[in-house]
Amino acid sequence: MSQKSVLAEVKQVQLAVELIGLGARLQFLEAEVGLSRERLIRLYKEIKGASPPKGLLPFSTDWYMTWLANIHSSMFYNIYRFMRSHDDGSDLQALIKSYRIYLEQADLPEGSTVLDFTRAYTMVRFFDSGMLQLSSCTRCAGEFVAHAYDDKHDYVCVLCRPPSRAGKVRAAKPAHERRAPRSALGRPGLTAGLAGISMARVAVT
Repeated sequence: MSQKSVLAEVKQVQLAVELIGLGARLQFLEAEVGLSRERLIRLYKEIKGASPPKGLLPFSTDWYMTWLANIHSSMFYNIYRFMRSHDDGSDLQALIKSYRIYLEQADLPEGSTVLDFTRAYTMVRFFDSGMLQLSSCTRCAGEFVAHAYDDKHDYVCVLCRPPSRAGKVRAAKPAHERRAPRSALGRPGLTAGLAGISMARVAVT
């Protein structure tokens, strides 16, 4: 009985280490990992070399509607939806696998991110609570994150109808150094990627 308890605790520590490495906030760790707050803080400090950040988790759906955020959010959620329908694991494991695949597909410079783990987790909760939905673009047929109950008729995605200053947020940076999501920008088959997100590369393990 004692051995079983020790093994269970080791698994919880491994899970916490994995989640902290992905960028999970302390509030998320407390909800998903069966370790005390004090142990989680010690683990976080040991892994990150700093105390966990303070502050509230994201609470607004509006962030996911901006141009670049919507592209990355749509990419992630299509991956997550695929994982949930093809993997028998838990919701948490599907979230972890989906986020790892998203990071691989986004192919951003090391240390940079658009959709962090906390926002990815929060978005899944927004979908579960009916605050967000996927809308199909009438031009490219890709499915993109949208506010729940928005009119889907004649919906055009942010890629088929980008804002006038799309991609110019960091204009001071040389153009050749700016990198866009590999499977979302700069590829003719973008919408197929959002509908399927390069599923040939997704290995459900």
